[in-house]
Amino acid sequence: MFALTNKPEMGARLYTGLIHLATDPARGTDAMKVIQHMAGILVETYLVFDNPDEVMEVSLCQLGAMLGCDPAPGVLGAMALPPAHILDHETERGRLAARNFFEEWLDCAFEFHNLIQVIVHNILVSWEADGQGRAESFRLLVECTQKCMGFEIAAQELCDVVIDRKVTAQDWSLGDCVASLSAVAGRRLALSLNSDACMLFRGSALPDNLDRVVYVMTQEAVRLGVPAGTDWRFGLAANDVPVNAPLDLVYGIEPYCQSFFDAMGIRNQYEQAVCCAKAAGRMLAVAAGGEVPEIEPAIAKPLAMAAITETYKSVCMEQSIALF
Repeated sequence: MFALTNKPEMGARLYTGLIHLATDPARGTDAMKVIQHMAGILVETYLVFDNPDEVMEVSLCQLGAMLGCDPAPGVLGAMALPPAHILDHETERGRLAARNFFEEWLDCAFEFHNLIQVIVHNILVSWEADGQGRAESFRLLVECTQKCMGFEIAAQELCDVVIDRKVTAQDWSLGDCVASLSAVAGRRLALSLNSDACMLFRGSALPDNLDRVVYVMTQEAVRLGVPAGTDWRFGLAANDVPVNAPLDLVYGIEPYCQSFFDAMGIRNQYEQAVCCAKAAGRMLAVAAGGEVPEIEPAIAKPLAMAAITETYKSVCMEQSIALF
């Protein structure tokens, strides 16, 4: 098929699409968004192959050779990369763009990957003329690509762990799986916040942090076929009802999650929360997606929402009490 594809025209369309995704009429083009979208596109091309993590390493080495430099060394500043929930959102936009274009290259993944590398190379080199060093841009791209791949692997592996360890070995239901991963996401989110942030919790005024991680879960579920809607919070407990976190489910699966995070080198608890939320959304799609779902979406969605919310509230309250 690649012999019949107009590569310059395809490259121009890809480049235009990337710039359009990251451009705001009032603010212009956001270079960090472009980098995240490129990272998402690269990861989507890697996932076509049998060993995407190995392909990623080789691909980034090839890109470095094309650029004639290594990624800039040193420790990245705390604000160098966007927060994990934003990085997941923007790289997913890049992955979607890649899937749309990849439909025209179904028989030649290598050619599509090579074209993407050429486009990425050209963009990073062109930025150098505007004062942005290619080594620094390359470092940011590498970091975003590795984190995007990490989120994808985590979502799949955590779902597999729950199914293998709990459904197969201990007869957990799919509802238990959804609730456990959601609850661990809420727990890791609460633990990632400092004491002052936890003290901001009052009654039903859920912090923005919870909404951001919930968004990761809901969007992953919707992408994979769970009907979108406004019924996610239907039936949640009232404010005067004691917090009821599913702690048995949390303690049943959290050690396996921690072992995975240790093996992957994911030490940031906020990133762990995003990984678990993404896995919960994927498990939710397994349970409530398709024409004949195992659990009705109207039941599964509030189940996941209740688990992440109640566990988050529980840990925040425990940390608040510990301050006094």
